[in-house]
Amino acid sequence: MAENQPEYARHIGARLVSAAPDRVEMQMEVTPVLANRNGVLHGGAIMGLADNAGGTGTHLHLPPGKATTTLESKTNFIRPVRLGDVARAVSVPQHLGGTTQIWQTTITRGDGKVAAIVTQTQMIIDWKD
Repeated sequence: MAENQPEYARHIGARLVSAAPDRVEMQMEVTPVLANRNGVLHGGAIMGLADNAGGTGTHLHLPPGKATTTLESKTNFIRPVRLGDVARAVSVPQHLGGTTQIWQTTITRGDGKVAAIVTQTQMIIDWKD
């Protein structure tokens, strides 16, 4: 299930490193297409990476016939991630309820310093076309 990443994740270059019910790790190279005008990883790309990691973790806990969508996401941007570096996302659950899950994702740079912390709430839903 975790290996089946959405097309968006592939589009931004997010690569699944590992996935377990209590921890999801992904990586993404910082390329010019993901950079902002200052030459560092765009905040939206950071949020996209984190959202995908937390969503992957949520999927590992879904009962049959259920789906998930992000209900809320908050990002603290701490340090820039420069071109050529690799952003590493580690997402861990803070709450695993029946209708919502909360995941915290820490984004680090290649030097191990924290670049951002993202907290997101995932809503568990019945998927209908």
